[in-house]
Amino acid sequence: MIDETTRILSDLIAFPTVSADSNLEMIAYLANRLEDCGASVDVLFDASGQKANLFATLGPDADGGIVLSGHSDVVPVTDQDWISDPFTMVERDGRLYGRGTCDMKGFIAATLAIAPQFAGQIGKRPLHFAFTYDEEVGCVGAGHLVQTLRDREIRPRLALIGEPTSMRIIEGHKGCHEYTTRFQGLEGHGSDPSRGVNAVEYAVRYVSRLLDLRLDLQQRTPPDSRFDPPWTTLNIGALNGGSAHNVIASKAQVDWEMRPVQQADADHVKDTMARYCHDVLLPAMRAVYPEASIDTEVVGEVAGLVPTTRNEARDIMAELLGSKSADLVPFGTEAGLFQALGMDVVVCGPGSIAQAHKADEYLAIDQLGQCLSVLDQLAARLAD
Repeated sequence: MIDETTRILSDLIAFPTVSADSNLEMIAYLANRLEDCGASVDVLFDASGQKANLFATLGPDADGGIVLSGHSDVVPVTDQDWISDPFTMVERDGRLYGRGTCDMKGFIAATLAIAPQFAGQIGKRPLHFAFTYDEEVGCVGAGHLVQTLRDREIRPRLALIGEPTSMRIIEGHKGCHEYTTRFQGLEGHGSDPSRGVNAVEYAVRYVSRLLDLRLDLQQRTPPDSRFDPPWTTLNIGALNGGSAHNVIASKAQVDWEMRPVQQADADHVKDTMARYCHDVLLPAMRAVYPEASIDTEVVGEVAGLVPTTRNEARDIMAELLGSKSADLVPFGTEAGLFQALGMDVVVCGPGSIAQAHKADEYLAIDQLGQCLSVLDQLAARLAD
């Protein structure tokens, strides 16, 4: 089984499904393999027709099924120094190297390899495969998929999200809210800054206010928070603007994110920044240039995975792995979207998040083997 899984993973790595590009070739590959196993397959296109989710089902058309979920997209390799071609999988020293090996095509390959076994052991509970697009840029595809399931009144009971956790059981994670804030000022000659509205300067003030909020968020840490770090975090991803040393910058852009441990923190940050723009920045900008503006685009506001006392998905995985513990992680996944649909959800998959998004990303073969072992036991449970 490990050899077949490795061959499938090699095929998947060869699809350069960077979020900025189409994933349709990979989705077609996944659809063909699942159809060969007897699954009913839906390919659900986005508005552009260049990307798609896949939702496939083995077994009866019934509520209460199990979802195995993974995202098809990967992060870019631009400006990364890889030893080998990132889109040609290479095996070295018990590791499989390539973009997406651990995040998260290894898990997808394992589900495909064991799909024929699932097909032969399905009982009264259906098994669903959910493979999405654009997870890396805001869980866009999963949001569309969950809405489709809601509209079609498809009600799975459990979901396993196969993100790289080193096969640890993860029952909770923070949300991930991403924003782009754009500043429109007034261009002019750098010799007299007072005659223009320097968008870069106002963007810097905006960033400075965001950084001030970091201390506020630490002071708002819930006393029972199990996260590491236990508070809501803020990160400035990029600040861009201006055109030359001697030109007053008319445009600037700030890309930023927060990872809330509670919704009240997210509301606090958004309300504080909205008031700061309305009461402080915009009046100063418009005193010089009435058409100045500050606009914030919501790139994505992905809910966290909330730990719950009762979680059948967690309990099943604990039994299969022989583990009595479940952890929390600071990084985000699509799990919260599935939880919002009423499912019990757990995150568990092969590979380490420490290897994700880096040059020479890899998946240890023994991790892939452990994943296959768990899926094999899960297949046996489906026959009950």
